[in-house]
Amino acid sequence: MTEKENIAIIAGQLAELTHTVEEMEKRLQGVLERAASQQMRADVQQERIDMAARELTEVSDRLQAAANALREAV
Repeated sequence: MTEKENIAIIAGQLAELTHTVEEMEKRLQGVLERAASQQMRADVQQERIDMAARELTEVSDRLQAAANALREAV
């Protein structure tokens, strides 16, 4: 092979590698965007769970107070 042929082969390989890296970047960007979206949904869900837990605690406290009041009344 001549030097020109070697250079042409290497240039082709480099072009193909560049294209492959660009495709991988696009895929990775998509994965990162989906992961961020899923994390956002998980954060919202956790906030809802925390709020529900606080509300349940408040209801439990009120029920306990009502039960205590009922015992004292009897």
